Amino acid sequence: MNIPLKNSIAAIIPELTEWRRDFHRHPELSYDLPRTSRIVAERLRAFGFDEVVEGVGKTGVLGVLHGATGPAQSADRRVLFRADMDALPIAEASGAEYASASPGRMHACGHDGHTTMLLGAARHLADARSFDGTLVFCFQPAEEGGAGAQAMIDDGMLERFPVKGAYAVHNWPGMPVGEFGVVRGGAMASAEAFSIVVEGTGGHAALPHMTRDPIVAASAIVSAVQTIVSRGVDPLDQAVVSITAIHGGDAYNVIPDRVEMKGTVRTFSEAVSRSIKAELSRICEKTAETFATTARLEGPPSIPYPPTVNHPAETEIALAAMRAVAGPEHVRDDLRPVMGSEDFAFVLRKVPGAYILVGNGDTAGLHNPKYDFNDSALPHGVAYWAELARQVLPG
Repeated sequence: MNIPLKNSIAAIIPELTEWRRDFHRHPELSYDLPRTSRIVAERLRAFGFDEVVEGVGKTGVLGVLHGATGPAQSADRRVLFRADMDALPIAEASGAEYASASPGRMHACGHDGHTTMLLGAARHLADARSFDGTLVFCFQPAEEGGAGAQAMIDDGMLERFPVKGAYAVHNWPGMPVGEFGVVRGGAMASAEAFSIVVEGTGGHAALPHMTRDPIVAASAIVSAVQTIVSRGVDPLDQAVVSITAIHGGDAYNVIPDRVEMKGTVRTFSEAVSRSIKAELSRICEKTAETFATTARLEGPPSIPYPPTVNHPAETEIALAAMRAVAGPEHVRDDLRPVMGSEDFAFVLRKVPGAYILVGNGDTAGLHNPKYDFNDSALPHGVAYWAELARQVLPG
């Protein structure tokens, strides 16, 4: 790094590391975050926040901090900063001395680091109040498939605290520590799960002519589904349709009556997603009919995630903060979109904002049992949040 960290941030690095490792040692899942959310709320109060609200979207926490001139009188002077808190149902294999103490659970996506970085910024900004307006700090549950952001929105977060912009950070393995990046426009894909149920007439495998084999029909559906993106989607639109599970029968010599399949659709456009689902339904119905079987497309078991789309003006504000903290040579504004999904997308559908990436160094990938958040990235994330507050709410 060519630009030194502020002394006030550098001084709290040991404490940030301790916080992060404590969160890592005690991972909690989805909405079941009693310890994590309690600690977050306690720290915000200890920092002198003007208001702390618990239980938003079940276990979300909101902290309200006013700048040097007092509370903002309108949404034009209020901004939301967000971090996610939940872990994943993965058995940890990092070998760290502070590894998960809860079997089958671990912080495999770095939300322990995200929470710590935003808490560090909360402490720094509560001391400095070096902005003009009001910051709403959002600590969110259930990012990993539970649509916690939508739950907080449904619980009135944006009605109670209307804001002019919203920002979030995610660590990125493979990007050097101290570097930042952003994707302009569509950054993360939508994610929608689906199930396909194929039904036929089972029977003895030695007498296939007396059956209507759902396995053959399912196999044809899998093949036909591969044409949706290649022949049904504009080549300039990015999309993925994947069949990820097939279950049918449990014997060597019996053709089953029923086959169930699971899959996912990923796009950067809700219109493209709707078109894909319509084509998927048509393929299921007509292909199954060819084999004298039936097939139906069933809805997702969880709330679909929309695409995460960065807004132009807010992206430029975020870039200005990144460049001020890291230097222009350590900031990329040309990152490619990612087909993974992110539930900050629900917020960005309501409020303009930007979702940026901070380098995690040469670590295992996200959702990998050997993954661990890189503690050396913590002060850089804190510095970004602190600078962003000054950029987005200048005095």
